[in-house]
Amino acid sequence: MTTATPIDTPATAATAAPAPRRRRWRRIGRAAGIGLGVVVTLTLVSTIANAAATAAEKAELTPYGETVTLSAGDINVSRNGGSGPTMVLLSGYGTPAPAVDFAPLIRELDAFDVIVVEGFGYGYSDLDIANRTIENITSELHEVLAKLRVDEPVILVGHSVGGLYARYYANTYPDEVSAVIGIDPMAATTSSLEVGTPSVTDSVVAALGLVRVISTIAPDLIQPPGTAYTAEERRRAAAMTNWNYGNPSISDEWSQIGANSTKAAALPFAADLPVLELLATESVDTMPEWLPNHEAELEGVTTHQLQVLDGAHYLHWTQSPAMARIITEFVAVHVNP
Repeated sequence: MTTATPIDTPATAATAAPAPRRRRWRRIGRAAGIGLGVVVTLTLVSTIANAAATAAEKAELTPYGETVTLSAGDINVSRNGGSGPTMVLLSGYGTPAPAVDFAPLIRELDAFDVIVVEGFGYGYSDLDIANRTIENITSELHEVLAKLRVDEPVILVGHSVGGLYARYYANTYPDEVSAVIGIDPMAATTSSLEVGTPSVTDSVVAALGLVRVISTIAPDLIQPPGTAYTAEERRRAAAMTNWNYGNPSISDEWSQIGANSTKAAALPFAADLPVLELLATESVDTMPEWLPNHEAELEGVTTHQLQVLDGAHYLHWTQSPAMARIITEFVAVHVNP
């Protein structure tokens, strides 16, 4: 008797067909699980290594400057002790170590009594102070200078966003400012008084050690060009970039920057206040509105000078000698004749 070969019924075929697909999805799932495990492990290793490196750096690198205690927290101040007129330097947004960043310019301005005030979120100052409104930032600067017993009018020098704060300060305390100097400063523009939400992304990136990884692989991303900095200054600046990147105060300041600019724009420079602005060719060439905006805000100022220097936004990285010469001449002629 002949036995017929079984033929799959539609139901049997439907049941058997998905088996290869199930096996394929299981392989994909296992691979994804392994990949996720590797990512988690590397992240954990990076976080631990970053914390250990930061602790070692902080133990080895002696803090510079002096601490001034305010009602809101501790602010670090660096002073060169020169015998000339008092000059207060205000850094650009996010500069991790302002006193180090300004070092080449400070060396060129040794005839002045140069003070670098590292606001909250910068350098060795407290990093977790919120409400970085322009009112708070400038009132804290005023409190610092009072505690330092700076009695004479000062020359405010603001880089980038520091230019906004210098402008607002000069309007709030007009009798305490003899001149304002901008280093490729932000022009005050009106947009909105709305305040954004501080981002935690940068702080997470920093905590995971990703900033350290990137700066190690590509150090030129954070290191100034040229030869104006010592090896020790470069080492300290790199370390403090890893420590301070994306801290809560900096994040809050960024969320306030549009509102702060609007508030500064409402207070033009006083007509009788000497103002010098040094702009960078990089900013002028890449942002068509940069030069016209600065020219417009100086129109009502009787004594002003605007000069464009070859270089990037951080002009003092490469142009400190030329900047110091222009600043010294401006002060000699228009501030202390």
